[in-house]
Parts: sequence; C-alpha cells; structure tokens
Amino acid sequence: MLLFLNGARTAIIPQLLLKKLLIDFMNNKLKVAEMFAGAGGLALGLEEAGWENICCLEIVPDACATLKKNKPHWKIIQEDITNLVAEFSTYNLPKIDLLSGGFPCQSFSFAGKKGGFQDKRGKVFHEFVKLLELWQPKAFLIENVRGLLAHEEGKTFKEIIRTLKSKNYQVQWKLLNSWDYGVAQKRERVFIIGFRKDISKKIDFDFPISHTYKPVLKDILNNVPPSQGAKYPKKKKKILELVPPGGCWRHLPPKIAKKYCGGSYHLDGGKTGIARRISWNEPSLALTTSPQQKQTERCHPDETRPFTVREYARIQSFPDDWEFAGSLHSQYKQIGNAVPVNLAKEVGLAVKKALIRKKEILKVYEPKVSTPIYQPGEFKKTPERSL
Repeated sequence: MLLFLNGARTAIIPQLLLKKLLIDFMNNKLKVAEMFAGAGGLALGLEEAGWENICCLEIVPDACATLKKNKPHWKIIQEDITNLVAEFSTYNLPKIDLLSGGFPCQSFSFAGKKGGFQDKRGKVFHEFVKLLELWQPKAFLIENVRGLLAHEEGKTFKEIIRTLKSKNYQVQWKLLNSWDYGVAQKRERVFIIGFRKDISKKIDFDFPISHTYKPVLKDILNNVPPSQGAKYPKKKKKILELVPPGGCWRHLPPKIAKKYCGGSYHLDGGKTGIARRISWNEPSLALTTSPQQKQTERCHPDETRPFTVREYARIQSFPDDWEFAGSLHSQYKQIGNAVPVNLAKEVGLAVKKALIRKKEILKVYEPKVSTPIYQPGEFKKTPERSL
C-alpha cells in the first residue's frame, strides 16, 4: 500500500499501521438521518460505511416493519415528511452530519406517468429542502432515478439543483451505475451531494471510482436461501420457455412475438425488457417492483419463473439475514424500490472521507476489488459485459 501526500509518493505504510488507520476511519462515527428510508438499502449501506443512523423516516407501514425487524435499535419514525417538518422541534432530534434520502421516484421514472412536481410524491422534495434549512447538516445526499434528468426536458432537474444551491450548499451530482460498484445489476441512479458552504472550501469530495471487478448472476446467486416468489400464468410460462438465457421477445417466433408484445411491437426502441430472460453471465437489468409484468420481465436463467424474494434481495446486495415484512407483493415492491446496499456503501464512504479530511487515510491507494457483503471469499474477475 502506498501513501500519497500532495501527489508525491513518500513511503510504504506498514500493514499494521494501515489497518489501524482504516479501523479508526470506520470507527469515526458521523451521524446520518434518513428520509424516505423504504426497506433500508441506503441506510444499511451508509451504516456499512461507518455512519451512525440516528433516525429513519418512512410512511409505508410494511417498510417500517422491515426496518424495525432488522434494526430494532434504530429510531424509526412512521410519519409523512410534511408532518415531521411542521413539528420538527417536538421530535428532539440531535444534530446530524448528513441528511440523506431518495424522495419518491415514480413521478420521474421512465416506467411511470412522469408527473414530476405536479405529482404529490414529487412535491415532497420541497419538504426535504425545508428540513435541510431546519437541521442544517454539514452535508446532504439525495438519490433518484435516471428519468429525473430528462423530466420536462431537464427543467425539473435544473430547478432542483438551483433550489439546493440557494439553501447555502455547494452541490455536485453524478449518474452512477450500480454494476460499477459490486452489484450484479445494471441500475442507474442519480446522486446529488451537497456540502454546507461554510465548510465546502475545506472539502475535497470525489464520487467513488468504478470497480474493475463487476459481478454477474453466476457470482451471486449461489446457495440462495429458499423463499417465496411470484409465478407466471401457464400461458406466459409457455411463451417464456421459448426464450434462451440472455434473450427477449426478439427470440420468439415472429407471430408469437407480435401477439405477445401487442401495441409495443410497432414502437421504436429496443423493448428488451419484454419476455426477458437473464443469463448467468450478465448482470440483471434494473429490478422493478413487480417481476412478472410484461414490459419489465426478469426471468430466471434456467427456470421459467421470476426471481424469488431472496434472489431479488441478493441482486440488490442485501445480506441474507435482512428480512422483509408484508405480503409477497409488498416485499417485491420494497426491494425493487431500494438503493443497492453496495452502491450506497461506496457513496457513503466517499462522503465520509470528505468530511473527516484525514489525509493520511484519504490518500491511501487501494485496488478496487468488490466482494458483496453477503458473499464469503473473493470472486474470480469477470470481464466487462454490455447487454
């Protein structure tokens, strides 16, 4: 391991000293509050990065039950963010270093109606901003879908950035793909990071560097614990049995493909989510909240069925002991809406490093090799793949 100070190579760090520095770094607990916590993918990833969670806000009962089941020591607030803002002083919450969260994304998703700020779910962004003003954390972390960038020809995103900057924060953003960070899934998400302007000049923040190793399904879907899962109707199953691993509707006989795709058959675009069977040698396409829908199918490589709940969780890099509450549909929805844990951890580490500013740690060069948190040992390197 090499130590770089001011860009110059100065010394080789003894392994014990390096280990101590990294342990000290991980044990330096900065406080984070999580809004719109969902099933806890972002919150868990931040905890894995060494953040101390002081509270999670979530309005959906099943998601709150999931958080309480897995993290009974966390403070879980089942409430609408509007009410939290209105009664903020009554909650007696401590000061925090980071306010994080991904406000509901269905308003901006390519798969949704794209209502944006006209949708009630989109308007909660402004409540998040009010909370920033009330709490004044050193930094904030916002996560959302790629569709946010294109909504209203980019006007919505420009307004979001303008609003955040007007609240005395220096703002950066980047589109990250979870496959670059130890997640066997092509899932793109926008991350917006802000640092309070009174400290931003002292902050040297960089988004996490892409990993060289990129896992595929065969790397992560081994020895998956048994769990419940959705099933295809007989008619659909018979059609999907004709699709090979890595294939989609294009691999169906023309007459069957045309009938199966319906009106989508004549639309422009790849439509590769229709009748899609994932291969063992590729990452999954982005998981959705319903694995058996025609436009967003994610069929198992060998068996003609959707991925099970635990397979879904593995693909999102949740650990096997993370339990989900509620009905089968609710569990799929919670997992499908989550931030992949490994991706959240990488971003959390980057923000933490910037805030701590311990140069002897920040400038340590480490090769980027990812091992999912639920998987023992190391994997063999797999060359990059494109779908």
